[in-house]
Amino acid sequence: MITSKLTSKAQTTIPQPIRAALRLHEGDEIVYEIQDDRVVLKKAASAEDNPFAIFHEWTTDADEKAYESL
Repeated sequence: MITSKLTSKAQTTIPQPIRAALRLHEGDEIVYEIQDDRVVLKKAASAEDNPFAIFHEWTTDADEKAYESL
């Protein structure tokens, strides 16, 4: 198990093994998903990762959910 501490300003450092596993770099965005009593941390998809990003008509929450497993 990997842990980190929360500062008085509610900040934490993402441990290096987690950054490596998610291929996180300075400036990357991360997504937090709350699932019952757990939080899932993911690297946010960028326009480079999503070839459909230029099609703005397909950017609703329903579309994201429908296409997330593709």
